[in-house]
Amino acid sequence: MTEGTNQPFFELRQYEIKEGQLDRWVEFMDGTLIPFQRSCGMVIVGSWFVRETNQYVWIRRFESEENKVALYQAAYENDFWLKEARPMVETMLDRETGIKVTRMEPTALSIIR
Repeated sequence: MTEGTNQPFFELRQYEIKEGQLDRWVEFMDGTLIPFQRSCGMVIVGSWFVRETNQYVWIRRFESEENKVALYQAAYENDFWLKEARPMVETMLDRETGIKVTRMEPTALSIIR
């Protein structure tokens, strides 16, 4: 087992989307937010939605903790995020109770590393 901040890891992000906003959220993620984050250097492994529970799940990959800090800064201190994207997020996502973020480290036999 590998440990430490210099190892690649994943971030599993699970969101509860406000009632009636799931289709709009998926369109926003696919059309705006994921392309924006990729332009900042983020590696988005995949994204999924669960219609029955109004949930959206996505996974991002980071090379190291330092890489994550740099990418967070590039994305979340960006004028586009602050002035345009974040206000849109607030209309569809319950930020107080609807976000769960889990850091995951791959095992030696994981295909996704």
